[in-house]
Amino acid sequence: MAEPGRRQRRTQARLARELAVIGFALPGSLVWRSTACGKTGCRCQGDPPDLHGPYLTWTRAAAGKTITRRITPEQQQRYQDWFDNARRLHQLVTELQALSLQAFDEAEDSPRRR
Repeated sequence: MAEPGRRQRRTQARLARELAVIGFALPGSLVWRSTACGKTGCRCQGDPPDLHGPYLTWTRAAAGKTITRRITPEQQQRYQDWFDNARRLHQLVTELQALSLQAFDEAEDSPRRR
């Protein structure tokens, strides 16, 4: 197996250090939504509609299904760091994968391998 270069090893070590300090991570998206209930005569059925909400929802995928849960602004405040951690975790993993692909390409396309 070919060895990654010094710069690539330093980058991988930096990514590993950053990954090591990430705490709890909640995946998914936080979105403010307004909805219509479907009850006849409700204000949300008017013209123009006056929708219910807005409600803060947390949407994520689990076992191939979309799960949506309403959360309060207080819950968002309590868990915002966990949502931020999930976003950072995804960024770091994406960067590590790109670095790995680059190291592979450089190792396999090097003149020694031809």
